[in-house]
Amino acid sequence: MDRIIIQGGAELSGAIPIAGAKNACLTLMPATLLSDEPLTLTNAPRLSDIRTMTELLVSLGAEVSALNDGKVIAMSSHNADNHLAHYDIVRKMRASNLVLGPLLARHGRAEVSLPGGCAIGARPMDLHITALEALGAEIELRDGYLHAKAPTGLKGAVHELGFASVGATENMVMAATLAKGTTVLKNAAREPEIVDLVACLRAMGAQIAGEGTSTIEIQGVDRLHGATHPVVTDRIELGTYMLAPAITGGEVELLGGKMHLVESFAEKLHDAGIDVTETKAGLAVKRANGRVNAVNVVTEPFPGFPTDLQAQMMALMCTADGVSVLEERIFENRFMHAPELVRMGARIDVQGGHATVTGVDKLRGAPVMATDLRASVSLILAALAAEGETIVNRVYHLDRGYERVEDKLSACGAQIERVKSDG
Repeated sequence: MDRIIIQGGAELSGAIPIAGAKNACLTLMPATLLSDEPLTLTNAPRLSDIRTMTELLVSLGAEVSALNDGKVIAMSSHNADNHLAHYDIVRKMRASNLVLGPLLARHGRAEVSLPGGCAIGARPMDLHITALEALGAEIELRDGYLHAKAPTGLKGAVHELGFASVGATENMVMAATLAKGTTVLKNAAREPEIVDLVACLRAMGAQIAGEGTSTIEIQGVDRLHGATHPVVTDRIELGTYMLAPAITGGEVELLGGKMHLVESFAEKLHDAGIDVTETKAGLAVKRANGRVNAVNVVTEPFPGFPTDLQAQMMALMCTADGVSVLEERIFENRFMHAPELVRMGARIDVQGGHATVTGVDKLRGAPVMATDLRASVSLILAALAAEGETIVNRVYHLDRGYERVEDKLSACGAQIERVKSDG
């Protein structure tokens, strides 16, 4: 199993290109199931999760080709006639559940295994189920699979989500594009990835309004056609690399970065003493002189502080001046990186959904183990600032959401290398 080895202490200077958004691309790819015409995505990230979604779509009968070194994904569901999303594929990644709405909308039936992914909480499917049932779907759980059918087709409805779930919003919006009549989704998630999905669906002929607000209205159409769509910039990769010069010192420009994608996050960095400025090519980030200020963080749905940047922010707070409290309100069990940071000399006390971090002068390199995707990169950030050598084990998590992280950081002066496993 691959490991990443970091010699800490080097300031970073240079530029890092930000890829297309993993979470957006994983939502856009199932949209191909809504049409029998080709859908092409540009600015696609090159990640293991993208390969998993490709495997799933191919198993459903779609044709998927990676072009231009994987930055372009060309898809066609003209011959897609399988309705079974098998456990062996779905268990690898939670986003696999996003085939449920498109399969129901176009074919009137779907059998989708309950999903897997990072072990950061239960993340139940009930919001997805109730949303699709509001459109007339009949869904039951048997033997670990959701068996869904809509014998007479889906019909528009007014539905309010009990929580502003990103996945449930995406599944319902995709399903409603081919439903008969008008659908109004209230308490919808507002994330940029949903805005990006709607832009793609609109290019395919869907009639949708209200994306980016808490109420989305979809007027069903008879069919969707093909389109070419660029994947939005990955705001989580952007935020992660914004923290690199914050924790090490130096100045880094994030190419393709957009302030509107990370506004609440950038405000927290400002409070911590980090300068974030817009440039012609993206965002430039540098730390003011001295230690970073401790700041409190509460994770919230967009436009609040992203849960997917909480672990990385904790790494920064480990060497901040003062005491910070990080409150996780989105997922339970998302502080699994804390014990690994403690191995590096951090002072962290976790009580339920709260983590209290008392800043220390220096972290120390140590062998650590990645527990999930965002935890893995938080350990790399901590290692960049630590004294000595850190070995991050189980980095397969990292490859799910960050492309070529060691190349991007080493280009800015980080002493980081990947050691391939023998097996």
